[in-house]
Amino acid sequence: MKKLRKSLSILLSILIVIGLSGCSSTPKTEQTGSKVEGSTESAENNLHYPVTISTYNYKKEPVEVTFEKAPEKVVAIYQNSIETMLALGLEDKIVAAAGLDHDVKEEYKEAFSKVNYLEEFTPSKESIIMTQPDMILGWYSLFDDKRLGEVDYWHDNNINTYISLNSGAAEDRTIENEINDILNLGKIFNVEEKAQALADEINKEVESVAISTKDQEKQSTLILEFFDDKISTYGTNTLGGDMVTKLGAKLLHPEGKGISTEDLINLNPDSIFVVYMDKSDEKVPEQEVNRILENKALKSLNAVKNKRVYPIALGEMYSSGIRTIDGIKTFANGLYPNLEK
Repeated sequence: MKKLRKSLSILLSILIVIGLSGCSSTPKTEQTGSKVEGSTESAENNLHYPVTISTYNYKKEPVEVTFEKAPEKVVAIYQNSIETMLALGLEDKIVAAAGLDHDVKEEYKEAFSKVNYLEEFTPSKESIIMTQPDMILGWYSLFDDKRLGEVDYWHDNNINTYISLNSGAAEDRTIENEINDILNLGKIFNVEEKAQALADEINKEVESVAISTKDQEKQSTLILEFFDDKISTYGTNTLGGDMVTKLGAKLLHPEGKGISTEDLINLNPDSIFVVYMDKSDEKVPEQEVNRILENKALKSLNAVKNKRVYPIALGEMYSSGIRTIDGIKTFANGLYPNLEK
């Protein structure tokens, strides 16, 4: 293992040297009269950088990362990382992407078609080294020993990292964390106006739905996910839990984790949200819902009798990024089905 790590470090160093030597000859800037092309943008960047952002390591300790300029070769892994980059108009900065649980949102498909999407759902350390990145954007789980290893390995090799707050780095997972991720990326890439516009849109939706549901009868609900035949629930300290709580609902089994069929029957929620990952298979949402609706042991549930069992995409309520709005809408429509009628 030590030999492998040493070999990887040597390989990374060689690749970085090659990359830097290839950039050593800077072409002359074309001039028109007294105006230098790109000079305004360059001046703005000089004023903006350096930028220091607080992120985390795998021990969940805060780590400060300084960006001397906007990253040019980003590896973006998992749904929110990819889609947030696309929403900020940064697809040309993505050197490689991987790990989609769902097709990218329709409005970003054209931009995504230009992105190098890897076959590996979670790329190996070797695969990432070969892309010669200057930044890795992903989830907390990405940096365990079996995947990419601790962030200091990459920082020591002049490759910055950013871990999505709600992917496990932050103790409590909230809508505010999603907004902070977007704003932090805006700072890193000097596109703060675009980032603020996305943040404002999320805040506006949360406020609008919260106001419209304020006088509604309080609903009880469960957010659950099937792992084979086992049922796991999302508690109040999860992003999904934070969403339904902000919408005025009572989240049952607030501690989260696993429950039995008997527990589910005893809890008897008004509604149930079933989490799914479709991987481009349109049948998956209905299949996951039917695991509740078609289970004879659960026919006594109010949610089953009233057909109030709803699918919700993982990407809408776990490190949701720009899909935060979609998650809020999905929960609101399920909790308060008569809201728009």
